[in-house]
Amino acid sequence: MRVAVYSAHRFEQPYLRTAAAERHELVFFEHRLDRTTAQLAAGCRAAMLFANDDGSAPVLEELSHIGIEFLALRSAGYNHVDLTHAHRLGIRVANVPEYSPYAVAEHAVGMILALNRKLMRAYSRVRELNFSLDGLVGFDLHGKTVGVFGVGRIGSVLVRILHGFGCRVLGCDPVKRPELIERYGLEYVSLEQLCHDCRIIVLCAPLTPQTRYVINRDTLAMMQPGIMLINVARGGLLDTRAVIEALKARRIGYLGLDVYEEEAGLFFYDHSEDIITDDLIARLLTFPNVLITSHQAFLTDDALHNIATTSIAALDAWESGSSAPNEL
Repeated sequence: MRVAVYSAHRFEQPYLRTAAAERHELVFFEHRLDRTTAQLAAGCRAAMLFANDDGSAPVLEELSHIGIEFLALRSAGYNHVDLTHAHRLGIRVANVPEYSPYAVAEHAVGMILALNRKLMRAYSRVRELNFSLDGLVGFDLHGKTVGVFGVGRIGSVLVRILHGFGCRVLGCDPVKRPELIERYGLEYVSLEQLCHDCRIIVLCAPLTPQTRYVINRDTLAMMQPGIMLINVARGGLLDTRAVIEALKARRIGYLGLDVYEEEAGLFFYDHSEDIITDDLIARLLTFPNVLITSHQAFLTDDALHNIATTSIAALDAWESGSSAPNEL
């Protein structure tokens, strides 16, 4: 079967080719899927989308018109696809619900440690033969209260890791996991208590109408001065303008972002020769206590293998006339 692969980056193509073997003809496009690039999938029956591809209703209309019947999402999140409209058009959709929660949770901890111990600044100093320790003081994670907003697959792994550091871990999620309470001492609390009690808050929740801008002026005002915020989930969980205000006011002491609400067309691409017109990301990059990575939390060999095999398995199932277990 001929399959259009949008936002096909070099780091993932070998995994997809191996998983597809001889069963599918993968046609790779570096372009993001949007209304202007939908026609590239002409002649294909299925398309594979990445996290920042546009699966809105108008784009789905274009895909349906040229004969696309199945979408395999190379991501766990699917907020970028209008599922209701896809089903109305008869387009079936599958995601990768669990490619490696360990990869994302471990990246979140890496950001916590890098920010806390000021590793970027220390690295730059030593490269310049400056071995002074002034301005590099951090704090012990042991004994600190850390909040996890969204205790799903990734959040559950993060709870276990933080418990290993000796942290008191609070969780905010409508679904309670008894094993995390019993084995790791997780305490489920309200959003308000999470904001009030925690020294560090990590966002691991999916983006929904209920979670959009959960970090906003009001919730930021509830937090301890000097709070550390880490977002490894979706950029829309966080109101960037409100966060910049809080950074300027020194209410936020540390900020780690692996995602950004306007990352589409920016993240995953080399813009080193370009003039960035996004004033918000430009302002964020001026703060010395902000660490931004380009949506790379998932980027491990294990995760890429799992994404490829799960996505291709969904295509196999659909082509054979059955439903994949991860179909949405």
